[in-house]
Amino acid sequence: MSRFDIAIIGAGIAGASLAAALAPQMRVLLLEAEDRPGYHATGRSAAFWSETYGGPDVQPLTTASGPMLRAGGFLDPLGEVHIARRGDEAAVDTFLATFADSGVTLEPVDPRGRIPGLRDEWALGVHEPGCAYIDVAALHQHFLGEARRAGAVLHLSAGVTGLTRAAGAWTIDTQAGRFTADLLANAAGAWADAVAALAGAARIGIRAYRRTMVQLRTDPAPPAGCPLVSDLGGSFYFKPEAGGRLWLTPHDEIDSPPCDAAPEEIDIAIAIDRFERAVDWRVAALEHRWAGLRSFAPDRRPVYGPDPAVPGFFWCAGQGGFGIQTAPAAAGLAAAAILGTAAEFDIDPARYLPARFLDAKA
Repeated sequence: MSRFDIAIIGAGIAGASLAAALAPQMRVLLLEAEDRPGYHATGRSAAFWSETYGGPDVQPLTTASGPMLRAGGFLDPLGEVHIARRGDEAAVDTFLATFADSGVTLEPVDPRGRIPGLRDEWALGVHEPGCAYIDVAALHQHFLGEARRAGAVLHLSAGVTGLTRAAGAWTIDTQAGRFTADLLANAAGAWADAVAALAGAARIGIRAYRRTMVQLRTDPAPPAGCPLVSDLGGSFYFKPEAGGRLWLTPHDEIDSPPCDAAPEEIDIAIAIDRFERAVDWRVAALEHRWAGLRSFAPDRRPVYGPDPAVPGFFWCAGQGGFGIQTAPAAAGLAAAAILGTAAEFDIDPARYLPARFLDAKA
């Protein structure tokens, strides 16, 4: 098959979920620049589902995605405790007020009773019981499998080198050859603006930021039932893992060009310092370290929908660090825009349309 109804650039969670949503109705081509899908942001996720993560503009997508993720067996109970220092009552009140009408279950707690070893100054907390582990690899493979079974074609090592539109179709030059498609979907993550430029579309201003993660072994090990622990001020979070390990991040956002991100020693040191200021657990070993890119639009909302100036060009980008937990609903919104149908989810798509940026630049 040399011509497709749509070519999706990027086979991470955004591209894979969109392919799965479209393939039953369209001939789908999925193009991935790397030699395996999900190499960058998807493969380096902190792997949790939290309805408050990403703020109130992201929460509807996360909440709407929950039923599919639970039904598919991709979520396991975890729980989250957002912690704050004594004196930060206003921040706690603001957080609770932000999600007061969202339907997300939140309850003020004393976190010291739930997190053994938490230092006494961290006396304020909010419990989010619905937070869950998410099996990122299984979910990603599920979407790729659904797309493949519906007829989608995946090409790896197929970085896009040129895009030309003529006579209502795109000619797509890649490292794996030339393809033709009627429509084009930009799910290229940190490379989304570069893809847009190749297509002759205006850049939105999507920027990539590096986030550092480390895996620790601690003494004592995280206790049974330990939740995800997040600083309400946004300076760190840590999550228990199998085998008594712990995943920790300084919640950093370091401006970065699109690249194969790698952790830096200073960010690792900052993460451990912040952890030790929160709990009295001893870091017994630093077992693993990695970094990934999170890409944001200027207003930090994701971007789903048609480009207002370039016919046949659709955006599915700017997911930040929440693209996995929102994937079912996000793919549904993007697919509805492409197919010209009503969205399955009760979410206003207007807040995510690329026109909010590009109309102003016209």
